Amino acid sequence: METIKIGIVGAGGNTIKQHIPKLQAIAGCEIVSVCNRSRASSQRVADQFSIPVVYDSWHELVAAPDTDAIVIGTWPYLHCRVTLAALAAGKHVLCEARMAMNAREAHAMRDAARAKPQLIAQVVPSPMTLGVDRTLKRLLADGYLGELLAIEVRDGNAFLDRDAALHWRQDFDLSGLNVMTLGIWYEAILRWVGAAARVSASGKTFARMRKDADGTLRAARVPEHINVLAEMDCGALAHIQISSVTGLAGPAEAWLFGSAGTLRFSGGKLYGGRRADRELKEISIAPNQAGGWRVEEEFVNAIRGQEPITHTSFEDGVKYMEFTEAVARSMAAGAAIALPL
Repeated sequence: METIKIGIVGAGGNTIKQHIPKLQAIAGCEIVSVCNRSRASSQRVADQFSIPVVYDSWHELVAAPDTDAIVIGTWPYLHCRVTLAALAAGKHVLCEARMAMNAREAHAMRDAARAKPQLIAQVVPSPMTLGVDRTLKRLLADGYLGELLAIEVRDGNAFLDRDAALHWRQDFDLSGLNVMTLGIWYEAILRWVGAAARVSASGKTFARMRKDADGTLRAARVPEHINVLAEMDCGALAHIQISSVTGLAGPAEAWLFGSAGTLRFSGGKLYGGRRADRELKEISIAPNQAGGWRVEEEFVNAIRGQEPITHTSFEDGVKYMEFTEAVARSMAAGAAIALPL
């Protein structure tokens, strides 16, 4: 088995927790280099995981001949640039979610990947529904809901904290048009029922100024509460509320309402009921239907030609970035936005 040599650009929390140890656990897979935001932080990661080479810039790491694939664990502001450079250098790419800052960048990444079909290009998927996705899709296909009529998603269980420091997710320069968990939830909806055709949205940022890590007041441009109405290609109407101001609202959940039944996802579990039922009951997930986190394994297997990328392709990444941008455009214009962009 030929060894796959991997370089890491950006060793954030998910990269340290998931990507590096899981890639190192795969036979014939070797992480040979790392570049984080500073030499010191790069060296700490290298020491922790016995990575032999530290580069001072991501450009050097990507261009170096010592790697076959690049894992991008930075914030979204670098995803497009590193992806384009890696593909141009003939290297496979695993890019952390969210895919890009906006739809334009996502299009550029997808087009570059299409031009190099021999290379694997994967986005780290939304993980929270992986365990139930297959069962939920099977129930939909079997007619459990009858005609799907409405989708309701609500995520947010915290009170507004005006004194909290500016988080990178609230920093437009680092996260772009991505808003809280909006893209994560839409990616799950994409898996279940397909894409939206038309989007209307409203949102608000309540704490307009926050201190950054240096104590400097900065504008916080990313909304802290949004409501999205989406007309889905499948005919259903979706309502998505994502918030960081809805204290004590309870755990995140998604509902699918049909003419014959209802499904609810919450806390990693799936619940359902039909017309004749008086309440929802938990739906057991058969062992052969239970999904889980296998991003790194899928990436390596795809490079080896053993399986295709299912979670998540650049094509699907473009769809959720187009949805994210449509939400931003609708909030700015006060008008509905048609998809695809």
